[in-house]
Amino acid sequence: MRPIRTFNVVPSLPPRLEGLRTLAYNLQWDWDVDTIDLFRRLDPDLWESSRYNPVLMLGTISQQRLQEIAEDDGFLAQTDRAVQRMEDYLRERTWYSKNRPQPIDHECYAYFSMEFGLTSCMPVYSGGLGVLAGDHLKSASDLGLPLVGVGLLYQEGYFAQYLNADGWQQERYPINDFYKMPLHLERDDTGSEIRIAVEYPGRTVYARIWRVQVGTVPLYLLDTNIEPNNQYDQDICDRLYGGDIDMRIHQEIMLGIGGVRMLDALGLKPTVYHMNEGHSAFLALERIRMLMDRAGLTYQEALQVASASQMFTTHTPVPAGIDLFGPDKILYYLGHYAQRFGLSDDEFLALGRENTGDLSTPFSMAVLAIKTATFVNGVSKLHGEVSRNMFGGLWENLPLDEVPITSITNGVHARSCVAKSTQELYDRYLGPKWSQAGTQDPLWDKVEAIPDQELWRNHELCRSQMVMYVRDRLQRSLRDRGAAVHEVNEAQEVLDPSVLTIGFARRFATYKRATLFLHDIERIRKILSGGPNGRRVQFVIAGKAHPKDIPGKELIRKIIHFTRDEGLNGSIVFVPNYDIHTSRAMVAGCDVWLNNPRRPREASGTSGMKAAMNGLPNLSVLDGWWDEADYVSTGWSIGAGEDYEDPDYQDDVEANALYELIEQEVIPLFYNRDENGVPRGWVAKMKAAIRLNTPLFNTARMVKDYARRAYFPTSDRLSKLSAQSYAPAKTLAQWLAHLQNNWYNIHIEEIHIAANSELQVNQPFSVTALIALHELTHDDVQVELYQGEVKVDGEMHSGTAIPMTYCGTDDAGRSRYSVEVNYTSSGLQGLSLRILPRHQYLNSPLDPKLMLWATEDVTIKVGPQVPNSPPPVGQVTTV
Repeated sequence: MRPIRTFNVVPSLPPRLEGLRTLAYNLQWDWDVDTIDLFRRLDPDLWESSRYNPVLMLGTISQQRLQEIAEDDGFLAQTDRAVQRMEDYLRERTWYSKNRPQPIDHECYAYFSMEFGLTSCMPVYSGGLGVLAGDHLKSASDLGLPLVGVGLLYQEGYFAQYLNADGWQQERYPINDFYKMPLHLERDDTGSEIRIAVEYPGRTVYARIWRVQVGTVPLYLLDTNIEPNNQYDQDICDRLYGGDIDMRIHQEIMLGIGGVRMLDALGLKPTVYHMNEGHSAFLALERIRMLMDRAGLTYQEALQVASASQMFTTHTPVPAGIDLFGPDKILYYLGHYAQRFGLSDDEFLALGRENTGDLSTPFSMAVLAIKTATFVNGVSKLHGEVSRNMFGGLWENLPLDEVPITSITNGVHARSCVAKSTQELYDRYLGPKWSQAGTQDPLWDKVEAIPDQELWRNHELCRSQMVMYVRDRLQRSLRDRGAAVHEVNEAQEVLDPSVLTIGFARRFATYKRATLFLHDIERIRKILSGGPNGRRVQFVIAGKAHPKDIPGKELIRKIIHFTRDEGLNGSIVFVPNYDIHTSRAMVAGCDVWLNNPRRPREASGTSGMKAAMNGLPNLSVLDGWWDEADYVSTGWSIGAGEDYEDPDYQDDVEANALYELIEQEVIPLFYNRDENGVPRGWVAKMKAAIRLNTPLFNTARMVKDYARRAYFPTSDRLSKLSAQSYAPAKTLAQWLAHLQNNWYNIHIEEIHIAANSELQVNQPFSVTALIALHELTHDDVQVELYQGEVKVDGEMHSGTAIPMTYCGTDDAGRSRYSVEVNYTSSGLQGLSLRILPRHQYLNSPLDPKLMLWATEDVTIKVGPQVPNSPPPVGQVTTV
């Protein structure tokens, strides 16, 4: 029976406890360990059963208990301190105001992501991408950045995992009750829900807006599970990454297009639109349309303004990870944008194609994002290189090292992942600012002052707590699936709190090789048993496979079967339903963090960063963030960064390397103790992990990098192009049209190289070029000499571009350019000449994706300087 009226009934709190409601609805409590203690003190069992959800807890706790604590002076004093601490936090976020030179009026950065992993009671994330997005918001709050998050609110979120008796992953989808979560439903001045509308073929879909307050940062989430939407449209926000390709494009239209309309409905006017992965890239289409409709701009003018204020972060190291849609689907769902823009179907589809001439290729969301962004980055230095290789084809004939895709290495939010007792230890010896301190801060020198014994005893406490947590989680999981009593009882004895514990927790994709440690059964059995000296090892493993990833599920099943068949249930434990809470227990309580993906397929990885912040050494393949860490001082590297063509051979080599490291280095270092039972060598590696990795692989550093390198300049660029009713943008669009029409008429006619075939190192010589620009002028181009080493294949794969000086025109009207250069190293060196666009309003000469290189038909003159003459593609042998 459907109700004729609904009410949102909120908890009834005694007036003296209203501070609890204030605390519950701001997720700042998630990284304030004292506030978490406050909620746990309220009712420990209810805190656990509510999935650490203070809003649900306040709504279900008995009135009798509320009255009891309303008269408890100690609890009230703790509540007052927590409220005051939160108020101080919200008021004292000053990094942005101190570091932003001349901020734009009402500056705002909109961060779009398909998922946000903030806390266990908000299960609207699947893994690392979402947790990274959540940590990004937390650090933006810590720094006081004017940032807002944009996403979707999923009724069922991502699945909860359980294993059947055979060890096969099963999925269930608990329903999220939004009214019992730390969410605010956004309403207008009349009290009505604020709703937005998005056009889909043949109908309009409506969505309401929920807000999650993350410290000072609001996260706005769209919800389509409302009337008058039909059932299919209500399910757009049903499951994260659920459904077929049509449901995926529905979700991404709602995120990108609906997200832009939501910000508009809320009265927000972002100066930066940050696309975290390509899922939200349709936002570019909506922004162009709005600029055309509201500012009267042409398509090309609106494109310049939209692109100037958009940025894109890719997390994908392989082409298979990119969202692709068939041309028919794009035109079916979004063809009305092509009509509004005045573009043909192929011109519109070219926005998402690398090879615009291949009309059969699908539409890539990553390509759309790159083509409409002013700043593009990968999430580690190695991933930046991988991304330049993946997308370098968008800049034809541009050397890969110049492809304008940079990198900002990921980080993690320190206060969210470091164990409570460890935070207190750091606060005591390093001071309370350690979680925000940079790599050059002298406070990191104080890590050495932490007594070895105190650091080690604290870690032993964390390991014991993790073991108790795993046992409890395992028992509850077994009871839920109706396991035999003896299985439940045996789960109470798994793991030994005194044994070397290796942790592995991540998404169960096959490239992450979760079963690599089982490559040699006899050898791993000996390692686990400890051999004659009894130095045992145990593994704690967790992670989910995508519901449709059968090979990933097979990996989980293989681990379960191995432990049963070998009688190792107590030494290898798979913890079901991996989530943020389990992650926090594991990265604090394990001794070593294992990661062995196939290089270079780990874009960044962040779980190892969390482990390092807790003092855990990493044992990892040199991929993602670990490739740029001090892996000698803070852990061990599996291999030396080799790439393999044969995956089976790679598994053989790297599994053997893993066993060697465990046997020869990890085990001895862990078990060699002094008279006080402290492994001094191990503790030294723990301290190095804390000192070197915490300040570097921290979202405090990461978000500062985004602010300085992307948010500030992108915001300024939008302001520049928008001035005087978009006059600069109009000028730029007109110039680009003129450039496109005349670019291919440019002809490099002569290049004169004033040098013989042999040179000495550092011997200067001049190069002069005569170029026919025709309808373009020297103000429209920049001419560069490109010099570099010639490899065995006869190519210069990288080099240095040196600007040439414009020296006027000759009698034939050809523009003359000249430069003096030299070579600083010997060997076979080469040079060429190239021309790029130039304009005062261009963000980069590479933005138009036009580049003209000297070709073999150019006249090259070599020898003493000839007046008014010059030369291109040549090779110079130096000695």
